[in-house]
Amino acid sequence: MSASCLVAETVWKDIESTHKVNDDQLWTLHFLFGKNFEGATRIVDQRGVSKISAHPSGRFIFQVRGESRRKEQYLCFAENFCACYSFFYDVVNRREQLCCKHQLAARLAASLGSYAEVKVSDEELALLLSTI
Repeated sequence: MSASCLVAETVWKDIESTHKVNDDQLWTLHFLFGKNFEGATRIVDQRGVSKISAHPSGRFIFQVRGESRRKEQYLCFAENFCACYSFFYDVVNRREQLCCKHQLAARLAASLGSYAEVKVSDEELALLLSTI
């Protein structure tokens, strides 16, 4: 794991422990993630993150609204996957970013407890995941 990822993980854990974010944490995350973090904060501020939880397994995935005019919804696992174009292009192929803004929005919303909760059956979650 890179030093940047370790620093980010420490900040995320601090935010999760208090469900609050301070200016130093915002600055650090912005330094690490740049414009993607700016987009993530806008998405969270606009209540654009939903946590889809399956019953009875407890498995979950985040659905994050994009910022384009189309307001597309992207399924993502906050720490390692997003179905958006930027994830595949900037994160996986070019390795220019550590993660996309949708992943950051999901992580920030989860850390703050600031997301809409959607309950589905395990079968419904499996169907949703099959669309990725």
